[in-house]
Amino acid sequence: MKILLTSLLFLASLPAMACDSDLLDQDFRRLASTDEVNLCESYEGKVLLIVNTASKCGNTPQYDGLEKLYEQYGDEGLVVLGFPSNDFMGQEPGSEEKIEEFCRLTYGVQFPMFEKTSVKKDNAHPFYAALAESAGTYPTWNFHKYLIGRDGGLIKDFSPRTKPYDADLVAAVELALGR
Repeated sequence: MKILLTSLLFLASLPAMACDSDLLDQDFRRLASTDEVNLCESYEGKVLLIVNTASKCGNTPQYDGLEKLYEQYGDEGLVVLGFPSNDFMGQEPGSEEKIEEFCRLTYGVQFPMFEKTSVKKDNAHPFYAALAESAGTYPTWNFHKYLIGRDGGLIKDFSPRTKPYDADLVAAVELALGR
């Protein structure tokens, strides 16, 4: 027992490991919250589907499919991360509290959502600029998707028209999960 306690105290005293993914070493505030999250620390070793979202868009019903993907593959390591953006035709004009309420009540969204984020080329948050550099393209509309592997590297991006249960997207997710 004493050895176990000594080992635990030693491990707790070690400095935190550095993030292995430059792409994911980003801090974001949770939607409608003051809680800060470092993507690398929180989601290291997970497969991530990064999506810029909007509540008043023709693609908004994709929230339903994204939530179902999160539920279906979450136990295997998939995490959907939503980043509301008002960059395209003002389709996310509400406050973060309104966005959160809309997502939860209308689509039952439980996957992590973060602060409103600019994703378009000229004003993109550094995270989205890095995603775009890796993929070779910035989001062209709401619900652009970037699939990130367990190693923190970009696997593939998908256009806003690609629905969450598109065969190519699901196949890429399953491959990234090791199925």
